[in-house]
Amino acid sequence: MRGFWTIILLVLSNTFMTLAWYGHLKFKDMKWSENLGLVAIVFVSWGIALFEYCFQVPANRLGFKENGGPFSLIQLKVIQEVVTLIVFVVFSLVFFKNETLKWNHIIGFVFLVLAVYFIFKK
Repeated sequence: MRGFWTIILLVLSNTFMTLAWYGHLKFKDMKWSENLGLVAIVFVSWGIALFEYCFQVPANRLGFKENGGPFSLIQLKVIQEVVTLIVFVVFSLVFFKNETLKWNHIIGFVFLVLAVYFIFKK
């Protein structure tokens, strides 16, 4: 059960992270941000990233083997990277209509899944 909650928290964390890192590229399309400069956008993104940490830290504490969780530190990192890419792909396809998923992206993701397989192999 700890593994399940770890992954759910990582998905939430990465959703906020992706919004903070790349969402600001769409802020220019929103009326409220028309007159904001770069420093203001950095602070808005920083505020969004705070929520990333509110989910990321508990996910790692809950999932880490030495805290009673099922994952080693390396496994946690690999899971986090795969979740990041999945969340990013969904985000980019939904919010950036000019982005497309191509065959080479799929092959790269297959290799990442293979990386997860080998990281978890005993």
